[in-house]
Amino acid sequence: MTNPQIKQLSTEASESILNTLQQRFEANKHRHNNLEWQHIASKLQDSPSKLWSLFQMEETGGEPDVIDYDSSADTYLFVDCAPESPKGRRSACYDKAAQESRKKFKPEYNVQDLAADMGIELLNETQYRHLQTLGHFDAKTSSWIVTPENIRKLGGALFADYRYDTIFVYHNGAESYYASRGFRGCLHV
Repeated sequence: MTNPQIKQLSTEASESILNTLQQRFEANKHRHNNLEWQHIASKLQDSPSKLWSLFQMEETGGEPDVIDYDSSADTYLFVDCAPESPKGRRSACYDKAAQESRKKFKPEYNVQDLAADMGIELLNETQYRHLQTLGHFDAKTSSWIVTPENIRKLGGALFADYRYDTIFVYHNGAESYYASRGFRGCLHV
């Protein structure tokens, strides 16, 4: 169905993901007031690699949707809008250095490499907080977010969740991983 070497979907898979994205877009107008699907669909059809990345987000349980538009750059921001951290991206430490530092029970992958392989980026804290204004996400899970270099150099990494009607941003050792922690990605189209 997909060939990760060329990062382009078959015609059938392209039509399927476009249909899924359109249905989600129409069902969640509160996330993107005043935006028109036709313009977004046109940009996606002109960007096969971006459509491939959105397909990867969908396949790993992210439920991507448009949450912002930058008129100066004419780009839309797609973000994982699944209620909980995407199931297909959990149980991973923060980055390659953290993964390699584990002596026992190394996770299969790390979030930085997986995001890069998918052609997406981790949400930063500002994007995560904006997402939470559109609903309540990660009420039972948590998501790694972009960590400032000074924190990462000291061995830490940041993650966030929503509990007690509050968005919490925490720290953990970058080598840690949990079945309930994954990551949310974003893609500029």
